[in-house]
Amino acid sequence: MTDFIVDITQENAQQYLVEESSKRPVVVDFWADWCEPCKTLMPLMEKLANEYAGAFLLAKVNADELQPICQQLGVRSLPTVMIFKDGQPVDGFSGAQPETAIRELLQKHLPAPWQALIDQANALMAEDKANEAIPLLRQAYQDSGEQPSIGIGLAQVYLHVNRVKEAEAILTTIPMADQDAAYEQAMAQLKLKQEAAESPELKALEEKLAADPDNLELIYQLAVQYSQNDKTAEALEMLLGVLRKDLNFQDGAAKKAMMDILAALGKGDPLAVQYQRKFYTLLY
Repeated sequence: MTDFIVDITQENAQQYLVEESSKRPVVVDFWADWCEPCKTLMPLMEKLANEYAGAFLLAKVNADELQPICQQLGVRSLPTVMIFKDGQPVDGFSGAQPETAIRELLQKHLPAPWQALIDQANALMAEDKANEAIPLLRQAYQDSGEQPSIGIGLAQVYLHVNRVKEAEAILTTIPMADQDAAYEQAMAQLKLKQEAAESPELKALEEKLAADPDNLELIYQLAVQYSQNDKTAEALEMLLGVLRKDLNFQDGAAKKAMMDILAALGKGDPLAVQYQRKFYTLLY
């Protein structure tokens, strides 16, 4: 047995069809060697079991070897698939079915395959690890075909870490029909963040730098401000410019700021990957 697939025997039927189905859905596939449609259906069921990675158990029942179980459950033709919960069949079908139909059936009884990613991300958010949650939510958003509710959740996390442009890019794609209370809340946060980015302090620094464009201290200060106001790419480019002129600027302060921003972006972030290469080229 694996965590995903098991062959049912007379000895383990009680364990898997009854006891296991109280913990998670058990999808029972009744088959036989002589059944040609079974040979088409079984690989498809195994593929889905592996894709769902344990969200359900696929239990394979050889109808020729386990006729008493088939009779008890009223199996009259092959292939037959039944979904068990709490020891009882709650849904199913007979005959070979297209993958889309089987997926629709499973979705009625199972969490979506990407739900595990969302659960992991929520756990990280509870531990105040938003930057680690972002790649998981981004993957869930992609895997779900950009489901609006997941996109809104991802946008909220982007806003939490002041990545306003990325949040805005998602929120502008949400269809009107999906613009719920969570969307409205995210849009309100977005507007507040955008207004904060136009602070007088930031403008004052920009004006000083415009008057003294070679001042490394001003460039560094503005880069730090940019990094906190969703101008991450600009901040990284400015810090890179400082480091090209003075690799140990302010006893390594610029170097540390660069590393902090890259770490905050998270592994796999396209912007982080781009500037990591440039940064390491300077270092080594």
